[in-house]
Amino acid sequence: MLRFHFTAEDLARTRVAASPHPLWEIASSLHRFQTRNGRWIYGDWYRNACATLHESGLTRPVSTMLLPLFPRARYFADFLTPAEGVEGLEAALEAILATPDRQVNREMALAARASRLPSWTSRLAETSLRREVVDLLRAYHAAVIAQHEPHIQEVLQAERARHARTLLADGTAGLLSDLSPAVRWRHPVLEVPDYPAVSDVQLKGRGLLLIPSYFCWKSPIALADPGLPPVLIYPALHAPTTPPVPERALQTLLGRTRAAILRAAATGVTTSEAARQAGVSTGTATHHTTALRDAGLISSRRRANSVLHTLTPLGAALLHGQRRS
Repeated sequence: MLRFHFTAEDLARTRVAASPHPLWEIASSLHRFQTRNGRWIYGDWYRNACATLHESGLTRPVSTMLLPLFPRARYFADFLTPAEGVEGLEAALEAILATPDRQVNREMALAARASRLPSWTSRLAETSLRREVVDLLRAYHAAVIAQHEPHIQEVLQAERARHARTLLADGTAGLLSDLSPAVRWRHPVLEVPDYPAVSDVQLKGRGLLLIPSYFCWKSPIALADPGLPPVLIYPALHAPTTPPVPERALQTLLGRTRAAILRAAATGVTTSEAARQAGVSTGTATHHTTALRDAGLISSRRRANSVLHTLTPLGAALLHGQRRS
């Protein structure tokens, strides 16, 4: 269980990241190589990434260096995802190089207790070895992340737009309530019930930076050290990077009205908005959103006097023609 404890000042200082955090995207994308969970959503990216890493000679260094440093475990070193990442990749990599040796040694010792690490990781305080890791992170990002950045940015902006809608209607508490199915808001505490460690973070007026992530799948992530600037990385609602299903094919499968509502749900839509976009009454829209929800294609959450409908991963996959494997 992860808990963030808010004060009134923290609610006022909570914000959503304006751009992707490249190190968190690297970390989460590396996790996609370590589990089959959710791989059907990232199927095209995964196949292309494997081919690109092989062609560029990066498969072995990524397997022997990066995967051990970013294990899909309850802990990996905080200094590998520095706050400076909000300023871009190079700022983040420079922050890794500038991390004090004492912090590197302490965090790598914690990581070694959380999962089995190769012996060389205990020497990461050495400048030459850390520079080698940084160079590999840069090469990995260029090989398998950079070409997807326009789509990642598009997903993040859609997420910010969804949150802006909620913030204007229901304030910060509404935003936190509508953040993710894996997150629960119980004033004044934001909870991640299925978090792999028990952690209580007292925000103490620092606020919380919410970082939607393209490659994060289902389970939100936070820094382990409560003294660091508090962040919560959570999976953005998105569709895979495959060509969208032609409108005629989608209408043949679902019908015109349900196809229109499903497309509208890609960026979040209330029942009345869905009705307007589909050109039907609110009652008819309610009937169709119920059918789409029962089929597992959308999720619906009540927000004050309205209901917000968003795509599920299955709905996103259908909308963009991705086949589950």
